[in-house]
Amino acid sequence: MAHHSPDSSSVAERRRAFRRMHEHGCFVIPNPWDLGSARVLVQLGFQALASTSAGFAWSMGEQDTRVTLESVLAHLRQLVAGVDVPINADFEKGFAVAPAGVARNAVLAAETGIAALSIEDSTGDASSPLFELDLSVERIRAARQALDESPQREAMLVGRSEGFIAGRPDLAETIRRLTSYAEAGADCLYAPGLRSLADIESVVKAVAPKPVNVGVGSDFTTVAALAAIGVRRISVGGALARAAWTGFLTAAQEIAAHGTFSALGAAIGGADLNARF
Repeated sequence: MAHHSPDSSSVAERRRAFRRMHEHGCFVIPNPWDLGSARVLVQLGFQALASTSAGFAWSMGEQDTRVTLESVLAHLRQLVAGVDVPINADFEKGFAVAPAGVARNAVLAAETGIAALSIEDSTGDASSPLFELDLSVERIRAARQALDESPQREAMLVGRSEGFIAGRPDLAETIRRLTSYAEAGADCLYAPGLRSLADIESVVKAVAPKPVNVGVGSDFTTVAALAAIGVRRISVGGALARAAWTGFLTAAQEIAAHGTFSALGAAIGGADLNARF
């Protein structure tokens, strides 16, 4: 299963396919954290994948948001080369504050061959968790403009507003930001942390006809329910990584605390897993 870097025609075709997926219906874009999990998701029939900053960070022994731009770019290159479906990159806050820095880094991300990248508006500062609206809009505009002026113009840009996971769960402000990002050139809009279907439907209507991504990290809804209110795509963020770590921790903690191995008895067999690769 050796893969090399995809050529520009392959990248272009993946980007065209990814844009088409956003035109109608609703699809799930699950989030692997390494090449093995990515390949298994493709095997299960998923037509596109999204990276997860949290899942990748944990696999590297780091907290979310602590990994370097260089390691994220290397991770994206590995995913793009290792599977044949479009990849949407969780590009955090663009690894810069100033719009010019976000623009430069967005092009670097797109040069890995990804089909899309998201830029979020969280600062990482709990006392002031979101960038000012004007700066946030300029960051999106600069990224879209830089992509448009590069050979990466077909890459999609996802505008993310983080209020609901950053301690500012204000629907009106979230909609104000997402509509502003749509006007600034974001191709798809995403507010992680929204869990009320009424709130999600308000966002879908506010940014229409641009597509909305919904993050599902627990069992609060279904694909059918989200499709029915016009959601175009669904991602799971770090939740598949958390599910995997849950199994790992359950077994490892049992061994550490009790010297017993019952959780390992419930694990999928080595031959079964091996056959997937």
